[in-house]
Amino acid sequence: MKPIVQISLDLTNIDEALETAALAMRAGVDWLEAGTPLILAEGLHGVRALRKAFPTTPIVADLKTMDGGYLEAEMMAKAGATHVVVMARAHAETVKCVVKAGKDFGCKVMGDNMICEDMVAGAKWLEDLGCDYIIHHIGYDERRGIAAAGHRMPSPLDKLREVVQAVKVPVQAVGGLSLEQAIQCPKYGAPLVVLGAPLTIDADAFKTADGNLEASLRMICEAVHAQDVPAFA
Repeated sequence: MKPIVQISLDLTNIDEALETAALAMRAGVDWLEAGTPLILAEGLHGVRALRKAFPTTPIVADLKTMDGGYLEAEMMAKAGATHVVVMARAHAETVKCVVKAGKDFGCKVMGDNMICEDMVAGAKWLEDLGCDYIIHHIGYDERRGIAAAGHRMPSPLDKLREVVQAVKVPVQAVGGLSLEQAIQCPKYGAPLVVLGAPLTIDADAFKTADGNLEASLRMICEAVHAQDVPAFA
C-alpha cells in the first residue's frame, strides 16, 4: 500500500478541530483522526461534525476501547467514523466485539499495542483476533515519566521493524516521534504516518501550534507520499 498521512486532531474544541482539519486537507493529508481529547470533549458530535464537513474522508475515532467494545464501535461507525481503535490490553472478548461491530457496520479496526509487555507479540495477537491495522504505540505519560526519571525516552521506532515483520496488516507508529522520524516511518515498512502532538499540535495545551502549519504539512505530505514501502512490509 502507498503511504498515507493521518493527522490526529488532539484538540478539545470542535471549531478549532474543523479549522485544523480543513487546513490539513488542503495540505494533502489523507485521513483525519478524532483524537482522544476531542472525543472526550465533543463525543459523537465531534465525529458527526467531521463527517459532515468531510463526507468522503476516512475518519479514525481514537476510542482506546477497553470494554463495551461492540457498542462503542457501533456508535462511532454510525456517527461517521471509518476506523475505530481498540487496546491490546483489553480482554480478548472486547477485541472480538469491536471486530464484529466493524464487520456489521462497515468500519475498520485498529488495534493499539500500547503498554504490552511484549509489543511484537501484542501486535500479532491483535492481528490474530481480526484487527485490520496495528498501532505500535508508546504512550504520552509513559514517555514523559521515563524521561523525567533521567532515562532514555522510549520510541516506537525501537521495535517498529520487528512489529512490521510480525504481522501482515498495515502498521502505524505513534508516540513522541520527531518530524524527521515520522517522515521515515514508511522506510521501516509502516505506511500509515500519523502527525499530531508534538509535531503539529501543542502537546501541553492541546491546541494548534503556532507557525505556518499548512506549509509544513504540505511539505510533510509530499515527502511521505513520494516514498515506497519496502517489500518486506
